[in-house]
Amino acid sequence: MPSVAVWLSTTDHRSKLAPQPDIPVSPRGSATADIVIDPTTRYQSITGFGAAMTDSSAWLLHTKMSAPERQALLRELYGPPPNLNFNMMRLTIGSSDFSLNVYTLDDIPFGQIDPQLKHFNIAANLQDVVPMMREVLAINPGMLTIASPWGAPAWMRTTQNLLGGELLEQYEGVYADYLVKYLDAYRSHGIPIFALTLQNEPAYAPISYPGMTMGAETRARVVSKYLGPKLADRKPRTAILEWDHNWTPVEEPLAVLADPDAARYIDGVAWHCYGGSQHEQGRVHRAHPDKDAYITECTGGDWPLSVNGELLWFSRNLLVTGIRQWARGVVYWNLALDENHGPHFGGCSRCRGVVTIDSETGEVTRNDEYYALAHFSRFVEPGAFRVNSNDTDVDDRGIANVAFQNESDGSLVLVVVNLNKDERRLSVTDGRNRFEYAMPAESVATFVWDPDLPAGWIRRAQRWLSGARPQARVD
Repeated sequence: MPSVAVWLSTTDHRSKLAPQPDIPVSPRGSATADIVIDPTTRYQSITGFGAAMTDSSAWLLHTKMSAPERQALLRELYGPPPNLNFNMMRLTIGSSDFSLNVYTLDDIPFGQIDPQLKHFNIAANLQDVVPMMREVLAINPGMLTIASPWGAPAWMRTTQNLLGGELLEQYEGVYADYLVKYLDAYRSHGIPIFALTLQNEPAYAPISYPGMTMGAETRARVVSKYLGPKLADRKPRTAILEWDHNWTPVEEPLAVLADPDAARYIDGVAWHCYGGSQHEQGRVHRAHPDKDAYITECTGGDWPLSVNGELLWFSRNLLVTGIRQWARGVVYWNLALDENHGPHFGGCSRCRGVVTIDSETGEVTRNDEYYALAHFSRFVEPGAFRVNSNDTDVDDRGIANVAFQNESDGSLVLVVVNLNKDERRLSVTDGRNRFEYAMPAESVATFVWDPDLPAGWIRRAQRWLSGARPQARVD
């Protein structure tokens, strides 16, 4: 008799991705169900989940943990199930607010210029970021890494400063060369880059950390005239992702995608979670169904609204709704920060990593975001498809869900979030089968089942057959 395997997390932390007793499955019959899954209706394939290896994260991993401690943590995060199976990463091209100092990859004395990029180098990354990336890739060689600059070198900007300004038009081609040199430098160290964005948060000019504005017209011109042609014939080709900013104003990425000369080189849109609605992803998808969507940055933090934790917000708002609105991958911001929310250079003073590493002891704390991501990354294989399930988040019942089907064995994965302060009993059908489960108050549950196999087989397969890691498929 088939059964359903269940893993549960609750906001009171009594359950943290904890396996629950298997649920028996019965024939569907004629009764209705709260969640109806149709595996024959497929949507986007999933590339994966992960977090950013910021300078701060790499420095903490490299300097505040012993080699055995670090290896254990990286294997836990990037190893195959029953580990978290993270397979997406974000890197910063030059410094961000989560760096120990301010730099780009071509810094020269004030008043000088370097249009031939003779002074380009990644020396600032060789001590921490590159070694940590190589350790991660040794665990998961299929890592998909997205790289984003926080701005051009100062001599390319209107302000001649790394804080603010815009890219001077005469250096747009040089800026494209700068990004290509980054790809080559990292590849020479065995670190392939899956996708590039032109500028982190191009509609925002921070005053306390590196940043630069870059309007839609400039982004379209840089892609169509310079970066797109430079990358077009490279093997393997690095994808170009537009925008890399919030869900609003959505007119910005739409303006670039409306330029056919730029759009032909653009593979998708990168989104951040700090403003607007996830449904703007759907708006862009409907206008440009050939362009992928990726959530490339979102952070939790110790701020007043998170006093009760962020398990539910990240599970429901970022992951369930973001994926229902066509995201193929979700990448959190800092992989690791310390107990003081750093180190950081300006910027966010209360941000939190997926894990917290104590800067004195090296002890690891797994935060709510760890468990929210794990409810997806551990069970949804790269290459899985989102499949149709009715949107229970539109009827004010406080229940959200998203469903997937893994390609390797046909297993179904359902993630459900109960936002209510009381238990809710749910019924689920996949067309042939039916099961019921009492969702505890304020909880997240992942259900995994195969109509032809018992749940115990699924648990054993995750534990013992994990050597055949599914690789991310990029359609």
